[in-house]
Amino acid sequence: MFRPKIPTMPTPTRFTAPPAVVEPTAVEQHPPATAPTLVPAPSRPTVQLTPGAVLALVGGGTAVVLIVGTVLVSMLLAVAVTAASVAVCALVIRSLVSTQHRR
Repeated sequence: MFRPKIPTMPTPTRFTAPPAVVEPTAVEQHPPATAPTLVPAPSRPTVQLTPGAVLALVGGGTAVVLIVGTVLVSMLLAVAVTAASVAVCALVIRSLVSTQHRR
């Protein structure tokens, strides 16, 4: 039940075809093809911006810069406040430890 079943080689029957004989064939070489003629690519239409579209792009870019700047300044402010509070805590702990050693 737990033994693996090893496949056996099938025995040839009288209906199997004999092995085919492969004869080498000559390789034909064709002359190299000429390079295809280059056709100029169709020109793409140019983007024409109207004054309203330019104003919208400038306004959108300004809004993105202001939002990213606000986020970065607020993160910098959070780091500064955290550093100041850690410094104050360090001073308080240092003063408490030094008063303990004096007594």
